[in-house]
Amino acid sequence: MATLVVCVDRADDIGRKTGLETPIVGWEAVRSLVTDVGLADPEDSSVNSLLETLRVARDLRDGDEESVVAVVSGASDSVVGADRAVALQLDDLIAEYDLDRAVVVIDSAEDERLVPVVESRLNVDSVDRVVVRQARDIESTYYLLKQFLADEELRQTVLVPIGLAFVAFPALALMYSPAVGAATITAVIGVFLLYKGFSIDDVITDVASQTRDALYSGNVSVVTYVVAVGLTLVGVFVGALGASNVENVEGVVVPAMRFAYDSIPWLTTAGVTASVGRILDESLTDDRSLSSSSLNIPFVLASVALVVRGFSGYFLERAGIFDRFTVPTTRLGAVRIESFTLGTGERLAVFVVAAVLLAIVGVRIAAFVTETSIEDDAIDDDELETGS
Repeated sequence: MATLVVCVDRADDIGRKTGLETPIVGWEAVRSLVTDVGLADPEDSSVNSLLETLRVARDLRDGDEESVVAVVSGASDSVVGADRAVALQLDDLIAEYDLDRAVVVIDSAEDERLVPVVESRLNVDSVDRVVVRQARDIESTYYLLKQFLADEELRQTVLVPIGLAFVAFPALALMYSPAVGAATITAVIGVFLLYKGFSIDDVITDVASQTRDALYSGNVSVVTYVVAVGLTLVGVFVGALGASNVENVEGVVVPAMRFAYDSIPWLTTAGVTASVGRILDESLTDDRSLSSSSLNIPFVLASVALVVRGFSGYFLERAGIFDRFTVPTTRLGAVRIESFTLGTGERLAVFVVAAVLLAIVGVRIAAFVTETSIEDDAIDDDELETGS
């Protein structure tokens, strides 16, 4: 049993231009036919269909599958006569070459109507539609539109928003004004394009999947993440409230600094809470492995918070929003530290130095814990080997 790779030509363009009768069977015969058709009409899309037929047959041959390449056409003046001529040619090919399946190559909407004729005689594995790039014929546009409409995802992505826009615009124009309708539709389309462009749907799907897996696995981080979200909302609210209370100040720099100064403690606490949950999840796993990066995250967040708070306080103090920072009198045992006032630059330097020291402490702690964990794992492995 063999596969028939057939190029169908319902209008018999090949026969009329070359003077040859179909069916034309065999690799060399079809290959020679390509030259004949190309010399007769170089702009005919049948040349591409014949080349595609040869390519498909070659691929089947490379896959160790027996195939027969052929060209059939409807050599008749009537539509029914053309279809019957193709049917008779197919019957002759089936009887001669013992065919059981077919791959149909077409290049126009008219040729596609012959596919049921082939299907009535052979199992059609594939219909190869040839669309010629830079074609002048309107059929290429037809096939591009047909392929587009056959893709469900593209239809939902393009046609649905356009349809909704066409439906919503008249309603908005009647209720408000054409300008409001156009502005609303444009804004919605812009949001949709950004949504698709940034693949937000994939991000939401991934987050939902990770959340579901975390809930089913009983991770501590689920709780800490929820707490972190709440703390983030509180931080944003506190920062916005502080920025709104800034009066008699022009521009956005000072309100932005006040927002950062007031919100950074809450935002840092949220980040530390989330990272602590991740550390607890890693420590509670069976392999008891803790990565240094996870252990270092809380210290890094706290260090960054000190830097941001120091610089924002510096700008606010320079703008006259804050007074200079005064250290109260402190007694440590027999040592008494008198009250003193820090200058603007001195206060910033204290925050920066504290941030650097905290980052160094975090790196050292993370390295110590990680090395200890590795040594414990090595000892456990040695004990297992000794016991065995």
